[in-house]
Amino acid sequence: RPPGSPQRRASPGESSRTQSPESLLDIAARKVAEKWPFQRVEERFERIPEPVQRRIVYWSFPRSEREICMYSSFNTGGEEIGSSGESSDETRLPFRRGIALLESGCVDNVLQVGFHLSGTVREPATSSEPELVCNVSVSFDRCKITAVTCSCGNKDIFYCAHVVALSLYRVRKPEQVKLRLPISETLFQMNRDQLQKFVQYLITVHHTEVLPTAQKLADEILSQNSEINQVHGAPDPTAGASVDDENCWHLDEEQVQEQVKLFLSQGGYHGSGKQLNLLFSKVREMLKMRDSNGARMLTLITEQFMGDPRLALWRQQGTAMTDKYRQLWDELGALWMCIVLNPHCKPEQKAFWLRQLRRWNSVDVCPLEDGNHGSELTNLTNALPQGPAGNPDSLTRPHRTVFTRAIEACDLHWQDPHLQHIITEDHYINYCYHDNLDSSLFDTRGWPLWHGERHVPTACARVDALRSHGYPKEALRLAIAIVNTLRRQQQKQLELFRAHKKELLNRGMTSVTNLEGWVGHPLDPIGTLFSTLMETGRGSEEGTLLDFSGGLFRHIIQYFTVPLAADGESFLLLAVETALIGLGQQRVMPDGLYAQEKVCRNEEQLLAKLQEIDLNDTLVKIFRKQAVLLLEAGPYSGLGEILYRESVPMHTFAKFLFTSLLPHDADLAYRIALRAMRLPVLESTNPSGDLSRPHHIVSVVPNRYPRWFTLSHIETQQCELASTMLTAAKGDARKLETVLESIQKNIHSSSHIFKLAQDAFKIATLIDSLPDLTLLKVSLELGLQVMRMTLSTLNWRRREMVRWLVTCATEVGVFALDSIMQNWFTLFTPTEATSVVASTVMSNSTIVRLHLDCHQQENLANSARTLALQCAMKDPQNCALSALTLCEKDHIAFETAYQIVLDAAATGMNYTQLFTIARYMEHRAYPMRAYKLATLAMTHLNLSYNQDTHPAINDVLWACALSHSLGKNELAAVIPLVVKSVKCATVLSDILRRCTLTTPGMVPLHSRRNSGKLMSLDKAPLRQLLDATIGAYINTTHSRLTHISPRHYSEFIEFLSKARETFLMAHDGHIQFTQFIDNLKQIYKGKKKLMMLVRERFG
Repeated sequence: RPPGSPQRRASPGESSRTQSPESLLDIAARKVAEKWPFQRVEERFERIPEPVQRRIVYWSFPRSEREICMYSSFNTGGEEIGSSGESSDETRLPFRRGIALLESGCVDNVLQVGFHLSGTVREPATSSEPELVCNVSVSFDRCKITAVTCSCGNKDIFYCAHVVALSLYRVRKPEQVKLRLPISETLFQMNRDQLQKFVQYLITVHHTEVLPTAQKLADEILSQNSEINQVHGAPDPTAGASVDDENCWHLDEEQVQEQVKLFLSQGGYHGSGKQLNLLFSKVREMLKMRDSNGARMLTLITEQFMGDPRLALWRQQGTAMTDKYRQLWDELGALWMCIVLNPHCKPEQKAFWLRQLRRWNSVDVCPLEDGNHGSELTNLTNALPQGPAGNPDSLTRPHRTVFTRAIEACDLHWQDPHLQHIITEDHYINYCYHDNLDSSLFDTRGWPLWHGERHVPTACARVDALRSHGYPKEALRLAIAIVNTLRRQQQKQLELFRAHKKELLNRGMTSVTNLEGWVGHPLDPIGTLFSTLMETGRGSEEGTLLDFSGGLFRHIIQYFTVPLAADGESFLLLAVETALIGLGQQRVMPDGLYAQEKVCRNEEQLLAKLQEIDLNDTLVKIFRKQAVLLLEAGPYSGLGEILYRESVPMHTFAKFLFTSLLPHDADLAYRIALRAMRLPVLESTNPSGDLSRPHHIVSVVPNRYPRWFTLSHIETQQCELASTMLTAAKGDARKLETVLESIQKNIHSSSHIFKLAQDAFKIATLIDSLPDLTLLKVSLELGLQVMRMTLSTLNWRRREMVRWLVTCATEVGVFALDSIMQNWFTLFTPTEATSVVASTVMSNSTIVRLHLDCHQQENLANSARTLALQCAMKDPQNCALSALTLCEKDHIAFETAYQIVLDAAATGMNYTQLFTIARYMEHRAYPMRAYKLATLAMTHLNLSYNQDTHPAINDVLWACALSHSLGKNELAAVIPLVVKSVKCATVLSDILRRCTLTTPGMVPLHSRRNSGKLMSLDKAPLRQLLDATIGAYINTTHSRLTHISPRHYSEFIEFLSKARETFLMAHDGHIQFTQFIDNLKQIYKGKKKLMMLVRERFG
């Protein structure tokens, strides 16, 4: 038995008690059947008595159903899926179906001849399938099924239900199986006549199948020089294995390859990723049972992975593989690590695996460990420097593939005496080390430590290998030694920092001490330790307490709630402390998107496991202890005073610690959370000293390598940590102020600060309680910061932010509203200040909400009007109208706003804005001011001959109508402006027609009176307008005729008809129009068809 391996336990198929003692023959035969190939038995003894042969043959069949289950289903428990992926119904699994067939009495004609079992299995008829009778045969050797055949033609990785049914029949009902010695023994007992009769009968029964073979064999036997006569004896398929045969369970290699190839070709669809993960689980299951097929199956899987055509395609295109596919490669690498670290594998096996791994590693398309084709990590077995100056040259790091770690692990061995003592002894203690702090073998309590390679992930890979190969006790012992080593290192690092604290703080920043973080590491060291400790505890019915000083594993009741013993700790406590140490480690952010996402994912997985554990007083002590250590551990901790610029942030971890510690030690919880708020990679300067003291830092995102691909996620986590603190600090003004300062100093994203402002507002104004004014002020302060940050940048949520800020200020009170209006130029654009801020402040809903008296209302309105006038001065184009509206109730303010508009009209405003304000003035019953602004607008307008759909046409018509309504003088003043600005004939004719329909000034305004006479077209100002209109028609006609096409002829004729109507308004219009048409005929006589249409209509 290999050193350190546990004694064999009774298998499920064996009874733990017997009615009578076993015979010596059975005991000996069972041991021989397990370990010796039958050929060696035959060679050792010249003649083996038949009873002995029978018992060896009897005991050679597998006695446990566990392996049969393993080879006929994806796993031995829980939810399973058939390899076809069609259904997760357990009843469809070959193993379950096999049991059902056996229990239904469908197994018949069972015969064991030597090491060969045969029988028939009847599959009952269904509604869609007829009854099926399958001939099944199974070969076995040394308690392993070595070959199977079934006439059902099953094509799958696993045994079919018929093989399962026959095998289980033999396991469960061995005494009901007819047992015969190997056929060669039976033939040996026959004389010549019997042998001849036997052969002839055999040929007669199966003559169609065996006759050609029988004749061929007969010819060879009768030939003196044939090959068959050169060999002594003859083969016997029922005689068991030869000495050279490998003793392993039957595995259909071709089907493994086909299935993996199929799953890979589906590219993650149809559940193929899950199928491949189940295959990896099957490999782990085989390893745990120390089945050599585990490595064999993984080799087959790896060959198919390496042959995946997508690898070359992705490499050629420079694209990354999918995340799920990348995770499969990670698992592949981790499994090879487990296999080569098998503590009991033979050197020749390891050498074979090493050759394989190097061959795969040398292929161009072999995926890299970090998924990045970029900078790589240090050698696996190298010790990372423990001092503050350790930062190896990244340029010297070689490319590392997913197999590199397994290749490096081939150099590791298990012969170290200290390591052997750790994994094999429950009471390996040395008290003489109590005062020797420099010892690397034991801690001050005398408990063993394991530094090994001085590389934690490699040490943990040993633990994973022990677990994977079915050595749980050994894995547990080593895990505990590693955890104790981590705790001792943490203490030493704390002492080292304390000794050099002043020097390090003065220097301000240090290089990170861990280039390889334990969380997110390809070997998942912390996850391995945590799982090993937790699973061991849960695997025991009563729970387990470790006490090395007592020298044994002790069992105690309620392991999960046990308090700390003097020198013993429960597995739960060790597991939790390990996770806290790993999560709090300061480590550099790795290169590449995949590696960075893996850090986040691994952290979340560990925290999810920790959150499942209910905190008791003992665990709270562990949390407190680790929180204090992490705060004081300097550059070794991600929560220490000194933080490296490229370190992985601690926001997610700190949020967990904060919520866990808050009910028990609020001050410590806040210290942790405030310290973790840092995100130095976004800061323009690297402040030294205690970084938990908030101060403002200019927010920049410098160009840097590597890129932080997960920065958005990290900032979200930072925001969630801040939000959690704000929620908890409600009602505590001092803590709220501290959290606010931390947010203002550390968060550099306006959208995240806005979210925090909104969160604080919601918490402060919960429906079932009175508003928390302090928290409301925090919310407002954050909102003001957002306004300042986004004032000069484009932000699609800006308008929403402005509206929200006004709402928040309203909740805080009238002084807050007044304050934002007084300082509007640092917070808002002029448009926002007038259209949103001032308008909302002066709305009825705001006045009602604030419960203001008349005096307060007037003061607030004055502030709003002052703001409006300031905005109008700064941006008259966009703010003038709002300013006028806001100042309506104050005559002086309104006049001031109007004067601002007049001053800006000459240069700063366009005709659209002026027309809009002019119409507003008319609506407010200021027609002369409207007229004034309309004339100013006309000076900015220019309508060309073909702009007959221009949006300003309605404004021009309105302006003319306004002037007409005011009187002849106003109309006379506006017409020259119209003639100058408008060249479009149809618009001019429309204005002309409207001016001739009614008398100017008919609408009584300001008690004016008019003569009641229509204006003459022969006198100014209408004569000027008529001439301009006729001229516009003439010019437009010539312009249109320059590039006219036949399809526009009819439209042109209609245009001339409208022109004639205008010509005829003049007293000599008929003559003018006739001359005009004659000119057209002469000038454009080449356009014969068009001129013919002109003559038909106009003569």
